[in-house]
Amino acid sequence: MPEPKLAPNRWDPEFERELLRAWEGEPALYAYTPERGPTYVIDTPPPYPSGDWHPGAVVAYSLIDMIARSQRMLGKAVVFPFGLDQNGINIERTVEKKYAKPLHEWDREAFIAKCREEIAGIGEGILTIAKRMGMTADFAHTYRTDSDEYRAFSQAIFIGLFNQGLFYRGERPSFYCVACETPLAEADIVYEELPSKLAWIRFPLKGGGSVTIATTRPELLPACRAVIVHPDDERWRASVGKTAVMPLFGNEALVRAHPEARIDFGSGAAMICSYGDIVDVRLFRDLQLEPVKAIDERGRMTAVAGPYAGMKVEAARSAVLRDLESGGFVEKVESILHKTPLCERSRTPVEFLSSEGWYLRQLEFRDALKRLADEMAFHPPRHRQLLLDWIDSLTIDWPISRRRFYHTEIPLWYCKACGLVLVPKPGTYYRPWKDPAPFDECPNCAGTSFAGEEHVFDTWMDSSCSNLWVTRYGKDEGFFEENFPTHLRTQGREIVRTWLYYTTLKSWLVRKQKPFQHVFVHGLGLDARGRAMHRTLGNYLPADPLIEKFGADAMRFFAASETGPGEDFRISEDKIGGAQKFITKLWNVARFVSSFPPLPAGKLLASDEWILAELNALVAECRGAFEEFNLFVPANRCREFLWNRFAPHYVEMVKARAYEGDGGAVHTLHAVLQDLLRLLAPIIPFCTDKIWREVYGGSVHSEVLPSIRAGVREELTKLTPEIEGFNSEVWRVKKERGVSLGQPIDGLAVPDLLKDFAEDLKRMHRLA
Repeated sequence: MPEPKLAPNRWDPEFERELLRAWEGEPALYAYTPERGPTYVIDTPPPYPSGDWHPGAVVAYSLIDMIARSQRMLGKAVVFPFGLDQNGINIERTVEKKYAKPLHEWDREAFIAKCREEIAGIGEGILTIAKRMGMTADFAHTYRTDSDEYRAFSQAIFIGLFNQGLFYRGERPSFYCVACETPLAEADIVYEELPSKLAWIRFPLKGGGSVTIATTRPELLPACRAVIVHPDDERWRASVGKTAVMPLFGNEALVRAHPEARIDFGSGAAMICSYGDIVDVRLFRDLQLEPVKAIDERGRMTAVAGPYAGMKVEAARSAVLRDLESGGFVEKVESILHKTPLCERSRTPVEFLSSEGWYLRQLEFRDALKRLADEMAFHPPRHRQLLLDWIDSLTIDWPISRRRFYHTEIPLWYCKACGLVLVPKPGTYYRPWKDPAPFDECPNCAGTSFAGEEHVFDTWMDSSCSNLWVTRYGKDEGFFEENFPTHLRTQGREIVRTWLYYTTLKSWLVRKQKPFQHVFVHGLGLDARGRAMHRTLGNYLPADPLIEKFGADAMRFFAASETGPGEDFRISEDKIGGAQKFITKLWNVARFVSSFPPLPAGKLLASDEWILAELNALVAECRGAFEEFNLFVPANRCREFLWNRFAPHYVEMVKARAYEGDGGAVHTLHAVLQDLLRLLAPIIPFCTDKIWREVYGGSVHSEVLPSIRAGVREELTKLTPEIEGFNSEVWRVKKERGVSLGQPIDGLAVPDLLKDFAEDLKRMHRLA
């Protein structure tokens, strides 16, 4: 009996480390070279280093690598960058927590140095896992958004848009995180149903009577400047036009009829404060009310709160409510669940504070952005609606300035004499808080003394430039013009409202074009019960131990086979273990086929033509799926084909002929194995390459995806149910009679419909 080329008799994940070393010595396997074919640029999400790389992200990035690999095998010259989004509040909070010292108590330069030190190690950890997972990104040119080069690039785009008049400075109510001590964009906010107290408070009216307000924010009473009731609310119609006096504080507010009041919530009357929520913000503007600042940037009550000044918001809320109850102003208090806006990073309730900062115009471009959304091909198509819904939900221009340190600086200076805003020439990384102004004198007043802007960019101002960066905007105009809009954006569903939206906005402002031809949106990695993974829940599965236990290929096959495009996926050791079993099955089948040296095509019998016809159907379906970025189809169809058709049926049908050196059987075994390896190479690159190198020489990753074979009798696939049904029937009868599969059996005949397969079927089952 011939000896297989593959040893040992089982797949060992340790082979993956050997292959990683081999690939390092073969950079041409994955390098971008225009000679490969048409250039194909993928804009990949630069992960944010903030601790262990989340297993859901590891799985998601392996999907992105599968797309890159499959596009190479479809004949594309793939530009597959890798970046690290190293700006932002997350790393700042890590440093603040580690040293138990808030950002604004640090020397700015010392704090930046600590952030750079902390994030460097975390970033390297991500790169290590990405490489271990077999990702083929261009790690040699990994870009980092906190590098001087990238920050200069981001500033240059800002300068170009600034010179078009797209930014403005203003003081206005904005979302504010008192923990991060910075304004927020709408995309930085998440909403959660949190327990709260709804207090029914009686406001005395001048001239007699009272109006009852139901509120969850009694600490904002000193900032109340109006009370509204619905025009159709009979309960309060007599109160309209009267003046309410705030209990405890004495400030006054006119009672107005207004359709924004909700008859069906609380008492039906609402106090309008500066600022409790987005409705307050809008009504202060519409009613031309003079705002009062009751909460400061540290989340403490201001002097207008009287005896509660200096208290944190929650403490003041409890104290005010207690004093209102003592004064007899509270009718009742209800426990409710309240939809509360939270800072996405700190999970702190968001306040609405009036602050000065820089804004990028966006509301006036919403119709244009929705047109761009319609021009991009989404995979899956339904996720286009996520972008459209977000565009429709916007209520304010984008506040792009932050009161933080470890971000890209806003590159502006101010003339100290006349206040003129001065913008420098693009191309240099500017740090206005530290660097001297790059101007000799003010063009307006000839002043020579300047103050640098101390605020920094919102981190999305940088990451929204990624597609311009990877297509070499401003650096290689020929390459840029050829490859913009970028061919593909790959990203998670949860950042459609941030990364995809802001990139779309930025590309529209810079180029008046859609940013991408295609957008691939994957789901979220959840635990086995469908919950988000968090250490605090005890359901967090670190990626490293999973890779060590099962191997990268098992993780990757799990990723592709677990769920369809755009769906969330549940991560469990059992499912990853199941993926590992498939890899073992592939290895064992390949080990058997490797026993026979490849032969030129001999005479093909009906069995050989049948499996080649089935292989053609598999190739057609998988190629189409790869072109649509649907990895679920090739993963599962290849598994079904190998496990349920090729191995149990065809291999057993031709095994006897193969041992005899029959050219048709041996050639077909290798033809099927080679095509399976090519189809699976983007998904499980380690096992497929190990088999290919041992059996055929070279690397499977130098191959292209298989094409449909000509001259195959496709009609033979109509007999598949009959072939498989007959085999299953023989196995059933043998089991009933207590006859082993390798023993002869009588009384069974091959049906006339399968007469062309009769000889192979008789030898397979040892029919008398």
